[in-house]
Amino acid sequence: MVTISSDAPVWTLDLGDDENRFSPDWLEAVGAALDEIEASTEPAVLVTIGGGKFYSNGLDLEWLGQNLDQHDAYVRRVEDLFARILTLPVPTVAAINGHAFGAGAMLAMAHDYRVMREDRGYFCFPEVDIHIPFTPGMNALVTSKLTPRTALDAMATGRRYGGGDAAAVGLVDAAAPSEKLAETAAGFVRDLAGKDRATLGTIKSRMFADVVSALRPADDTTGA
Repeated sequence: MVTISSDAPVWTLDLGDDENRFSPDWLEAVGAALDEIEASTEPAVLVTIGGGKFYSNGLDLEWLGQNLDQHDAYVRRVEDLFARILTLPVPTVAAINGHAFGAGAMLAMAHDYRVMREDRGYFCFPEVDIHIPFTPGMNALVTSKLTPRTALDAMATGRRYGGGDAAAVGLVDAAAPSEKLAETAAGFVRDLAGKDRATLGTIKSRMFADVVSALRPADDTTGA
């Protein structure tokens, strides 16, 4: 169950305690949580975290397989979420408590910072092994945050990175013990609370303009 809570100035968006796949209901709940923080006016930063052994296992492939007629609209919703997190007008950090696979890893990449649990969980883009090419928008998102070498290694091999290895190559900014994960993640952004939202949102939107254009194509088409 998706929940959001505030311990000013830190807002915590709990993605749930199961695989946290991107079902339509999950996407709706996350969107509503983001509406809540965006509607606030006090200084704020956002931490996202899962409650179980998964941060997120990504696309809800079971639902998608049963609703192929909604494929394009579903992918647009997912990519819109990435664009929204990428340009959110408050500082953001993903506290990766467990496995982050596929679109779940992309969700983490959309944040300003990423901190991963050091002793358990994998960060992985398995698309090459499950025969699902990255859409142009997803490709743009991931490559905008990584060096070319790390992007190639992560995207073209399907390698599973533990917390320490992910930090070493820049997939995440730090690795932390499970008991200090949320605290460490919040430490990356807490002191940034109070940045003018209009200014920060404009900076992010301009910085990632090409990525947002790829994630939200004007003609509403999607990749494979």
